[in-house]
Amino acid sequence: MIEIAIFLEGQNGLTWPRWQRIALAVEELGYVGLFRSDHFTNANPPDKESLELWVSLTWLASHTKRIEFGPLVSPLSFRNPPFTARMAAAVDDLSGGRLILGLGAGWQEREHTNYGFDLLDTRQRFDRFQEGLEVVTQLLSNDQPVEFEGKYFQLHEAILLPRPGRKSGPPILIGGNGKKRTLPLTAQFAGEWNALMVTPDKFFQLKEHLDELLIERSRKPSEVRRSMMVATIFGDDEAQVQKRVAERTNGQRTVEDLRQRGAVIGTPDQMVEQLGQLAEAGVQRIMLQWIDLDDLDGIERIANKVLPQLRE
Repeated sequence: MIEIAIFLEGQNGLTWPRWQRIALAVEELGYVGLFRSDHFTNANPPDKESLELWVSLTWLASHTKRIEFGPLVSPLSFRNPPFTARMAAAVDDLSGGRLILGLGAGWQEREHTNYGFDLLDTRQRFDRFQEGLEVVTQLLSNDQPVEFEGKYFQLHEAILLPRPGRKSGPPILIGGNGKKRTLPLTAQFAGEWNALMVTPDKFFQLKEHLDELLIERSRKPSEVRRSMMVATIFGDDEAQVQKRVAERTNGQRTVEDLRQRGAVIGTPDQMVEQLGQLAEAGVQRIMLQWIDLDDLDGIERIANKVLPQLRE
């Protein structure tokens, strides 16, 4: 059975009241998790509220009991790896072991420029990301002081105390579809791979490639959970779906256009069919991107009309 979580774009107006309402609803309605982006702002203005990620996750860890949660993803381009490992271990322990530590290389030029962070070119960015993953992994995994001498990060007699409650700390999630750097880094460091909105056929191809990379590293493919973040538009009937697609895309895209791009769109039965196809392709968990942060009714209607069918 495919699992369903909710994903929020935190830079799209996330405030404490919205975060608290959505978190409690996701917990109560039967979703498996709640994830959110980690950005200062969007790639283009206007700027909106953007509740700080790790502060918001700390609240969630102590105010929910069941759901998994985490960043999707936290960029090591502006998140210092030792601080990130330290915060992640603490938040995971506070939650009783429910954090999924999503990490990324960073991509959004505007926020790096506006807040004084060096994004670097793509090759250097992924070199830095690989070093950061090594630092986070070493700190979470080692009971003894760590030495690490890299181009971007250095550790000298560094140890994370108190030690994480979970052995090696929370599992690392790496997101993206890149075969050159992202999937190899996933095979080396991650406990979960999160694809970004692709069709079932494309997901299956990427999954098979990841399986090969894992086997090359003497890891079992089953060691890495396969998830995907997808754009979502839900309606009770066909007319409502068409109207919402037109509103979301300013009339520039059709329902079928968006489905061909990997979005999950439709009535309850149509969504169940699409999710079933993704499950057959190997997706174990879907993060539904929820754009309207005030639309709790939509989150509830999917929980009531879609989730029960997935359990049958």
